Amino acid sequence: MASSDLEDLCFHINTKISTIKKTLQLRSIGQEPSLKSMLCKTGDEMVVLHELLNKMETEVQHQEKLKNLLKELQKSAEREQNEAQHLRENIPPYLPKPTRSCIAGLTVKCEEQTKVVEPERAKKPAKEARIIKEAPLITVEEFESVPAYMKGRLTYDQINAVVQDMNKAVVGKYKILHQPLKSMNTAVRNLYHRFLEEETKDTKGEFFIVEADIKEFTQLKVDKRFHRILNILRHCQRVREVRGSRLVRYVIC
Repeated sequence: MASSDLEDLCFHINTKISTIKKTLQLRSIGQEPSLKSMLCKTGDEMVVLHELLNKMETEVQHQEKLKNLLKELQKSAEREQNEAQHLRENIPPYLPKPTRSCIAGLTVKCEEQTKVVEPERAKKPAKEARIIKEAPLITVEEFESVPAYMKGRLTYDQINAVVQDMNKAVVGKYKILHQPLKSMNTAVRNLYHRFLEEETKDTKGEFFIVEADIKEFTQLKVDKRFHRILNILRHCQRVREVRGSRLVRYVIC
């Protein structure tokens, strides 16, 4: 047997002997009447201490769960704050804004209320402003409902940009149609007559444009991407097509 193994064995035996001696000493101490009450009291205190430790462990676990919950709430609040900040800094330019006519109307109404009421004079009735119908912008919910094969890589903003350009063409066309002929120059008069020639019985009372109007009033390219977006606009019921005389008319729904 090697010397190291013998030393380890001796150390182990000595440790056991020391433990037995301590146990015998404690046993003999426990038999003494003067120390029995102290040992019983110490045992009771150990039980109470054990219960307190169990309660503390339960409370620590509860606090740990609360901490994790608060972390999740903090992350959620930070996400909401970042989204709100992003929306505030990136307000879409196509959102409707108050027109000059609305602002002027409110101003006139306020001025009339402050003035003393005077006898009304006979005035000629003002001509009613003609409303030009425009296509509403696509909502986020509608965009998400469009099938993936139709959207491809098109974005929400790209689709609404085309809607804005189409509305721009509609407004440009019908402003000319609502003008008196005497106020038109030759170029505008030629457009006016083209607009009339493009109307059919199916477009009577409707607002529509053709590709030539898009090129006339906007910088929008009439290409494959434009026609893909048109498919989405038809799907979302923003426009419909009326064909005839080798011409496609895009009617505002």
